[in-house]
Amino acid sequence: MTRVTPQPNSFHIPQAQRRLFFAHYAQLPYQRPAGACVLIKGQQFHSSTQSHKRKKTQEEPQERELDLLRYDMKDLMKGPKPALYLGFSGLIPFICAPLLMAVTEVYYPDVAFAQVAYGASILSFLGGARWGFALPEGSPAKPDWLNLANSVVPSLFAWVALLFRDSITESSVMVIMGLGIALHYDLALLPGYPSWFKALRTILTLVATFSLVATLIIKNVYPEKKLSEIFQKNN
Repeated sequence: MTRVTPQPNSFHIPQAQRRLFFAHYAQLPYQRPAGACVLIKGQQFHSSTQSHKRKKTQEEPQERELDLLRYDMKDLMKGPKPALYLGFSGLIPFICAPLLMAVTEVYYPDVAFAQVAYGASILSFLGGARWGFALPEGSPAKPDWLNLANSVVPSLFAWVALLFRDSITESSVMVIMGLGIALHYDLALLPGYPSWFKALRTILTLVATFSLVATLIIKNVYPEKKLSEIFQKNN
């Protein structure tokens, strides 16, 4: 029996040539299959759409808070007529004070203090309205510390404003700050008020604030005269 001697492999590549071949192959640019590229692109498009939807849903509440005027002003006329008539009538003392002094071109400190005192009473009313809204059972606003404690803040600003009787500037600034804080509570911080009331509160606060600012401007422009002096001259 003859033994078959294995022949050497005719496809044998020397080790040095194999190293050169692998080094050259490693430098070539890598290309993915066409199907893999389509799959990856589709996955990226799908994930980006989901992230876009997620961002959009997260931004909607913030847009709602920033666009309160745009949303709530549409519901202003849906409010009850007595509330609208009484609310806008409550602006008369605010507007009449600077209007009187602007027409006569005289600054009356008594009239200015009457305007500040009226603004302080409005601040106390706004704080009490929050209590009356939160205390009844079934109200969307709970009688917790957030609602009741923050409702006391406008009354404190009103009290401090009346302490500055001899300085109309400081007392007016305190009333303006109290009106701004009360509006922030009703629109953003404390929930529960209907949309028409938020729109009404915004308009009333802006008009009252501009009226107080107008009085401060008149104080620095026109000469000062007390009402008691006018009454004494007439008598």
